[in-house]
Amino acid sequence: MSNQPGPGDGSPTPHRTPPGRRSPGGQPTPHDSVFRQIFGVPANAASQLRAVLPPDLAARLDLDKLTRVPASFVDEALKWRYSDLLFTAPLDGRDAFVYLLAEHQSSTDPLMAFRMLRYVIRIWDQHLRDHPRARQLPAVVPLVVHHGYSRWAGPVQLLDLIDLGPDVRKGMEAHLPRFEFLLDDLSGIDEDKLLGRELTPAALITLLLLKTAPGNPRIPAQLRPWARQLRAVLDQPGGTEAFLAILTYIELVSEAPASELHDLAASLGPDAEEAYMTTAEMLRTEGRAEGLAEALVQVLTVKFETLPEDLPAKVRAASSGQVQEWTARAITAEKLDEVFS
Repeated sequence: MSNQPGPGDGSPTPHRTPPGRRSPGGQPTPHDSVFRQIFGVPANAASQLRAVLPPDLAARLDLDKLTRVPASFVDEALKWRYSDLLFTAPLDGRDAFVYLLAEHQSSTDPLMAFRMLRYVIRIWDQHLRDHPRARQLPAVVPLVVHHGYSRWAGPVQLLDLIDLGPDVRKGMEAHLPRFEFLLDDLSGIDEDKLLGRELTPAALITLLLLKTAPGNPRIPAQLRPWARQLRAVLDQPGGTEAFLAILTYIELVSEAPASELHDLAASLGPDAEEAYMTTAEMLRTEGRAEGLAEALVQVLTVKFETLPEDLPAKVRAASSGQVQEWTARAITAEKLDEVFS
């Protein structure tokens, strides 16, 4: 099976992106970043799959051979709402895909069954492009992780979206698609049940945070009973990167005081405190860079009134040094072209 099934993956206060919203300049949301970084690691994804898939299916999937495929199938306009990850794994000795999608919004998407079918078809389309002689399609295991404020309330089967009366539906069922996705509804799971799952420490803490951190000023206090699991994140292979991703997520989506988050990290050990300081400095640097970019866009708008549609995104994507150079030119420039020449 190909591993390339297709493309679409005193200091200023750090910028906080409201839960479920697109970051400035079209950058990934904090939800997307932490989900992809943590569950993009096959060991973390495998632990989640073993916990939520039907036992017979989980036993038939060789999750020890789960392999990440660098691809995304979500529509560009919807990436602020969804994150997706694609893996390969043997299923009863045959090649198969596992497609994991997280929904980052407070309410249920009533058309999720249709969206998931469309993404599965895109996976098959790419597989056929990679294997033009294929006469069969690989299985795709579709799993949606929902972490909204309320429990999932929409259909999980495509058949339930088709607008037919019960009598007509009964006569047409043989001719209608019955696609159904698997659902992990975090909003309906309490912390004790989540703790009871046999997850890697990073997967466990990330699911807990997706469920409880957005907009929560008390998250440091609520995480203290989970100190053993937080410490275990750092002690795992690649733990520093995972811990930094988790701290960054908390900083960006919660309303927790920085001092309390610092105290929590310090209680876990010197390496955890150092990770917190690294995260804080990184976010301060990003905040300064964003501030410089936004200031330049405002200066150019005032000075030249109408800007090319793609210019603000170009400025926001540039390095701090480049933005500073453009800003210096903007002071004396008489034409917009002189700023970027």
